[in-house]
Amino acid sequence: MTNLPSRFEVYLRYQNLRFALFLALSGAALLCAAQSKPATRKKPAVQAAPDVLVLSNGDTLHGKFVNEMNGKITFYSAALGNISVAWGQIKELHVTERFAVLNSQVKLRGKKSMGRIPVGTLEMSRQTLTVHPAAGQAGASIPVEDAQYIMNEATLNKQVYHAPNFFAGWNGTLTAGGTVVSATQNQFTVSGAASLARVVPTVNWLNPRNRTATDFSGSFGKITQPGYFSAGTFVPATSTKTSIYHADAERDEYFSPRFFALAQTAFDHNFGQDLALQQIYGGGIGWTAIKTPRQEIDLKATIQYEKQQFISGSASANQNLSGSTYSASYALNLKRLTFTQTVAYIPAYNQPAAYSATESNTVTFPAYKNLGFTVGTMDSYLNDPPVTLPATKRNSFQFTMGLTYGIKSKY
Repeated sequence: MTNLPSRFEVYLRYQNLRFALFLALSGAALLCAAQSKPATRKKPAVQAAPDVLVLSNGDTLHGKFVNEMNGKITFYSAALGNISVAWGQIKELHVTERFAVLNSQVKLRGKKSMGRIPVGTLEMSRQTLTVHPAAGQAGASIPVEDAQYIMNEATLNKQVYHAPNFFAGWNGTLTAGGTVVSATQNQFTVSGAASLARVVPTVNWLNPRNRTATDFSGSFGKITQPGYFSAGTFVPATSTKTSIYHADAERDEYFSPRFFALAQTAFDHNFGQDLALQQIYGGGIGWTAIKTPRQEIDLKATIQYEKQQFISGSASANQNLSGSTYSASYALNLKRLTFTQTVAYIPAYNQPAAYSATESNTVTFPAYKNLGFTVGTMDSYLNDPPVTLPATKRNSFQFTMGLTYGIKSKY
């Protein structure tokens, strides 16, 4: 006798058939919709036309105009890389992106005057540069000898209307050196220096708005000799140390391209001069007497409070002084070396005998990438050290050598 399916089994088969039919119809509908609607292709990005540089000898380069500084343009070519060409070697130049041209004949003061800087696409022929702001607007014509700096519009906006945060925009050097001697006497000396400065804007083709600088230099050394017997007499061990450091910080606010107001502080310690700590807090004015891409000279004068504390002298030897700092700083940047010099004279008005003076010189020779070799001297004179035994010398001189790492801002 054949077993007939139950009603429940018949019901399950019926539901499975309905579900399979539903899937088949849905798949067919989706396939028809996909075939009826053609696939859309993403349009390729439109690339800007390359810039064109025509040299005086007729050679033509296609690539990208980078910038111009002090009569020389930088042009990038895929075949040659970055090349530097003077205006006199150029017959024509066509730039499709927007650039800003700083005219050396136009005086720029503050953000409001930046609106006078012509910005647009560039064309140059017959030693005349034409800036086209936008379609339908008249272009500005500038002789190439007056086009002091040319940079892209984004760079101009970044430098004029923005400023780096406190931890960005710094340039400077870090230097370290040391000596170790192990013989009858044991000796070691370590020295180090750090010099950091941040000028806003961070480019030299705009007038500075403010400058922040901080410096530190120090050296520490020690010579020890063990005790010994001589003719039945014990000579105790001796230890001699040297400890010198200087630290300062300064903030400048420019009210013209060459004149600025400043606030500064400085700290000095010199074991050889019996000086535990000399503190200076003051403010004044400064003048940039010379400023070129290669060299700069700054002259400064301040009114300040000064406190001197000595190591072995009595409490009466410590002094609270009112005085000034008159200083001059010089910086020379060449391809093969960098030289800096600072000279300062610090008189005290309420105690004329409590004056001091310092001079520092540093020469850095570049070696490999950001590394260099530095030699330097620091000479300090303190006129009023307390009376000690042995007598404390008023003058202190140190010579240092070390390896230097250069810090360069990417802002």
